[in-house]
Amino acid sequence: MVLQAIKYTRGHLEILDQLRLPHEEVYNQIEHSKDAWHAIKSMQVRGAPAIAIVAALSVAVEAVRCVQSLDHGTSQDDPSKTASPAETAKQIGLQLEYLVTSRPTAVNLADAAAKLKLVVNIAADAPGSDCRSVLEAYIASAERMLINDVKDNEAIGRHGASWIQNHARKSPDAKVSVITHCNTGSLATAGYGTALGVIRTLHAFNTLHQVFYTETRPYNQGSRLTGYELIHDDIPCTLITDSMAAALIRMKTQSENIAAVVVGADRVAANGDTANKVGTYSLAVLARYHGIKFLVAAPRTTVDMETKTGADIHIEERPQVEVLNIKGPRVSKDAASGQQKIIQESAEEVCIAAQGTRAWNPAFDVTPAELIDAIVTESGVVEKDTNGVFQWGKVFEAGAVNVPEVEAPKTMGMRSDGVTALEPSADLEINGVGDLSPQAKGLRESKELEIP
Repeated sequence: MVLQAIKYTRGHLEILDQLRLPHEEVYNQIEHSKDAWHAIKSMQVRGAPAIAIVAALSVAVEAVRCVQSLDHGTSQDDPSKTASPAETAKQIGLQLEYLVTSRPTAVNLADAAAKLKLVVNIAADAPGSDCRSVLEAYIASAERMLINDVKDNEAIGRHGASWIQNHARKSPDAKVSVITHCNTGSLATAGYGTALGVIRTLHAFNTLHQVFYTETRPYNQGSRLTGYELIHDDIPCTLITDSMAAALIRMKTQSENIAAVVVGADRVAANGDTANKVGTYSLAVLARYHGIKFLVAAPRTTVDMETKTGADIHIEERPQVEVLNIKGPRVSKDAASGQQKIIQESAEEVCIAAQGTRAWNPAFDVTPAELIDAIVTESGVVEKDTNGVFQWGKVFEAGAVNVPEVEAPKTMGMRSDGVTALEPSADLEINGVGDLSPQAKGLRESKELEIP
């Protein structure tokens, strides 16, 4: 069973607190958009697809409460106490803009906000619309994003695994090893994963020898989260420190048949420059020097056609303390076996740098397009033409706009893997990033979606 980082049923949202992994599995309830903002900012939930979904669903939870208040309150008897459709859409839009400020580098979040704002604006303008119809349109569309993400990740896995089999293997029957960075699996998405989805599919195809995964300092998303997922799924894997990657490629490529580096992305510019967890750029340089393939795996929502190059991508800088300190449980050593044993409920934060140390802590770096061999999306693999330019035509239809139906889904249940299941509906296909308004900035202390 694939790990579940997001638990959602209509009106109820919980997230797996990734700051407490891999030693504790604790789910935190998200009741308001403010809860989601702090969970995203503190990295209790992380990964570009996952934070977009958590943000969207947090507003959906509030919207469900608003619908319930319409059902049980006095507003049904007194229409003057109910917000107009336009007022409802505006308030939802402000909540979404507020949430975008939590992690500005990840384009999925802004993209989801822009799409959902368009959905509620269309619903508000529909003949006969009212407050309820706008709220229900939002809820249905936010839930659909959750379902579509899992489907898209599985498609990314198939496309990426096939590309590696066809372009990176030395012989048709050879098993390959890959290197990955940060965490791009079920914990970073609604399920299955992007780069880790490619790895899962290679494993399912029985063409994977093993995965080498970096610890990914300073937050250790690799050692804490990717390792947790790989071990959970019984996928052969070996942890390395970030600084070991060059030695690994030089010393082990032949014996381990290392064929590719596969990473995720937080934002892909129109020219293919890719912002991802800091350390990605150095892996791309190493891959190019040593002649192994470098792949980016990301849904189309990560591609920001409004951002022309990586130079235009805002890079978030995080607190120095994340570099200076490290947190984990104490261990003891078994005298007989020599194996270390974790002492439960003993997590401590310790300083690993000299007193007075200053640290620079960018969360991301930008890998130039010329170092990337291919970008894997749910619609296919994008490669460069003979001029070295990525051609997006096969994954983006020029001018295509596909807006989902606004009525709520008819049925809802839980799949066997714990993911909320809705009836199939139209996919969202609108690209764009919403502008942050002054009103949205003022919602930082807001706790609820307030419909007058």
